[in-house]
Amino acid sequence: MTIVVGSRLPNAPILRVTNSEIETVDLNDVFAGRRVAIFGMPGAFTSTCSRAHLPNIIGQKEQLMDAGLDEVAILTVNDSFVLRAWGRASGAYEAGLTMLGDAGSTFTKAVGLSFTVPATGFYDRSQRYALVVNDGVVEHFLLEETRSEITTSSADALLKALG
Repeated sequence: MTIVVGSRLPNAPILRVTNSEIETVDLNDVFAGRRVAIFGMPGAFTSTCSRAHLPNIIGQKEQLMDAGLDEVAILTVNDSFVLRAWGRASGAYEAGLTMLGDAGSTFTKAVGLSFTVPATGFYDRSQRYALVVNDGVVEHFLLEETRSEITTSSADALLKALG
């Protein structure tokens, strides 16, 4: 399945990683009846994610909430320990972002958004994207064309799409 506007999120286990807890959840259950932005990124502590993408989202978090979202989440293909360390080091937790780990790339593969670059050790990582899900159905989907750029998947681009 390749995700498109109007798609329902697939059932896939995801790690919801807070500053103090780790739990396995299904996004359809967690986001039921809610409007949520999910920003997909290749990985915690990677250069573009850490220097550009995540800081852009942190800086625009309140504007995203003001645009009618109930939650803003970051999804990477990482284990819970790496994701928690990144959430703490980056200020994502302080900003109120939800950190989601797709450790086995189950969700990422199910929505057709995985990529592999063996030279960098990236196997089944997430492409860079922004999407809005309303009660489990994709309302907006912005896929980045170039992994090292933040244009179509930025918080700014999503705010523009939200109108």
